[in-house]
Amino acid sequence: MICSICHKISATNQDHIDCKEKLRVELEAEDFKKSIPEKLDMAKSNDIHGDLKALMEHISKDKKTES
Repeated sequence: MICSICHKISATNQDHIDCKEKLRVELEAEDFKKSIPEKLDMAKSNDIHGDLKALMEHISKDKKTES
């Protein structure tokens, strides 16, 4: 069988465990990146420390430049 993630031969007739784990981590990271603007909006409405707010703005700017 061929792994549906890396498209290499799999001896177990299933996707490789490493491939599954890598895909899971990538999806979690993408979900986190998508939630940053929401967290930034929450930060604007709530009083939080200026350092944390600046960090969140910096991260959201990085996300916009990657797109």
